[in-house]
Amino acid sequence: MNDPVRVAVVGVTGYAGYELARLLLRHPHIESPTFFLREAHANVRCLTELFPQLRGWGDAPCRPLSVEAVAASGAEVVFLSTPHEASLEMVPALLAANPRLRIVDLSGAFRFQRPETFAQWYKLPAPDAKTLAEAVYGLPELYADALPKARLVGNPGCYPTSVILGLRPLVAAGWMDAARGIVCDCKSGVTGAGKEPRRDTHFVEVNENFRAYNLFTHRHTPEVTEHLGLAAGDFVFTTHLLPVARGILSTLYGWLKPARKAEEIEALYGKFYNGRPMVRILPAGTLPELQHVARTNFCDIGFALDAAGERLVVVSCLDNLGKGAAGQAVQNLNGMRGYPETAGLL
Repeated sequence: MNDPVRVAVVGVTGYAGYELARLLLRHPHIESPTFFLREAHANVRCLTELFPQLRGWGDAPCRPLSVEAVAASGAEVVFLSTPHEASLEMVPALLAANPRLRIVDLSGAFRFQRPETFAQWYKLPAPDAKTLAEAVYGLPELYADALPKARLVGNPGCYPTSVILGLRPLVAAGWMDAARGIVCDCKSGVTGAGKEPRRDTHFVEVNENFRAYNLFTHRHTPEVTEHLGLAAGDFVFTTHLLPVARGILSTLYGWLKPARKAEEIEALYGKFYNGRPMVRILPAGTLPELQHVARTNFCDIGFALDAAGERLVVVSCLDNLGKGAAGQAVQNLNGMRGYPETAGLL
């Protein structure tokens, strides 16, 4: 399906929402997207009024937000870059108002297999079970086959994307000795905390600082367990806040059983991600850096192996607003519509 698609975007004023707008306005298969804004921006008629840097990029009309307006807009695909609470209400309402709509939701509301998982970890009401049953977890490297028929795609979290892509080949092959423990040591730029002002993300709190947070309680944990098939006791998932704007670097420590050679591991990753252009596998011993993935949709993966071939360190690196959010949402759109996977991303 290579015909142009009409899209609507709800929630464009945040960091991920702006990144999504920037990508969609340049996408070769998208007609002029329409952006729906809440009451605080009800008088805005063009997105360039909020983001002057988008001037000259094409039409970016804005409309007041309502479920009825989005459903009747003529859009075929709707992106929701909204808080979890808003997505919980809007997704079922939009699908009921226009059964032909397809939705890519960037919140965590429809990422999990069971409604109670979301309720437990996000401390919010459980999503509608019938709607959740339709949702596809939007990690194209693993679930591309489900995207063409998907009516609802739950866009993955940024941390889980880096961890799952970094470990899935090893876990799927049965090479990891989970009984000895896996450590997921993850670090993110401040845009991952969202745009709403908070004391702990003010410049003076973040600059020249580095801290861990949400140990054993981070709500991205169940995404890792569900899509790696690991028990919560098999790994430690620790997140940190970096004094940079964007990017995630995950250092993943584990033991192999039996011992392996570096060339075996490199070959395993190369085969697993063969034909997946958004994952770049580095040669053994070469490690990725934030500056190499910033403002891209790539996930770079490198590793180092000890001399005995038992202790393995994998480094997985991506842009939390790109492959960790808006870029991945566009990648999911491409899969849903049958466009080249890299359309609008390279």
